Amino acid sequence: MSTATVQGAVIKSGELEFRQLEGCRVATAVGPHLGARIVRLDVVRVPSGAVWRPQSSAHEENVVVVFAGSGSAASGAARRRVNRADTVYTPTGDLYELSADAGMDLTAYVWNTTLRPDRAPGTEPRRFSRLWNEETQLKGFTGTGQAESSARTATMNFLFWPGTGSPQLCLHCGFMQPGEYFNVHVHPESEEAFIAFEGKGQLHLDGQWYDAEPGDVLYAPPGVPHGTRHPDEDPAAPRFATCGGPTPFDPVLYQRAGVSTKVR
Repeated sequence: MSTATVQGAVIKSGELEFRQLEGCRVATAVGPHLGARIVRLDVVRVPSGAVWRPQSSAHEENVVVVFAGSGSAASGAARRRVNRADTVYTPTGDLYELSADAGMDLTAYVWNTTLRPDRAPGTEPRRFSRLWNEETQLKGFTGTGQAESSARTATMNFLFWPGTGSPQLCLHCGFMQPGEYFNVHVHPESEEAFIAFEGKGQLHLDGQWYDAEPGDVLYAPPGVPHGTRHPDEDPAAPRFATCGGPTPFDPVLYQRAGVSTKVR
């Protein structure tokens, strides 16, 4: 069952409400209905052979994670084949597009935000990546003191972040082996929206732990404690992976990783 409070929400994937829009099915998992003012997270199901090309995306910064299916994606003039776990970044000023292969629907989670007046697109943004890209990582994250910290820490990949030219949105992928945590923390000025992508684990929101499966969503407003863990102690259990990030990006995460917070 989905749980929503003034302190955020955990939304089960099976309870998302889809509507028909331009030949596709779209559900808004995070948005104004939860009190979010900075970020929106949509789930888009593109039918076999169809195309999703929202004209409003040119006025926003967008991040796409392919959750299921295959096809192609465009970010501005750049185009690439995509499969599950592929990711797409589109800066403000450019459209993005998703096309589903014939015979197979494509499901994507899409984060978007409107740039604040003091932020501008990067000069050479990375447009494509993959959740398992280990190029830049955060390890040993101890949280920000709102809950007891575990020494068994998860690893987080940075896919889209200031170092790749993203001025406000970011995309991170945290993956946990059995017994590992991405310790509880807060973002003082950012709204956090992320999903469970792979395996089974738990999501922390404001003092409570919730069981999570692929496709479930967590939303935490600024200042609300949240985190993730893989509670299974069986070393043979599959890993638990989540993806998403705070909007606007939180420089503390990059400082903890020892990398620059300057937008490239």
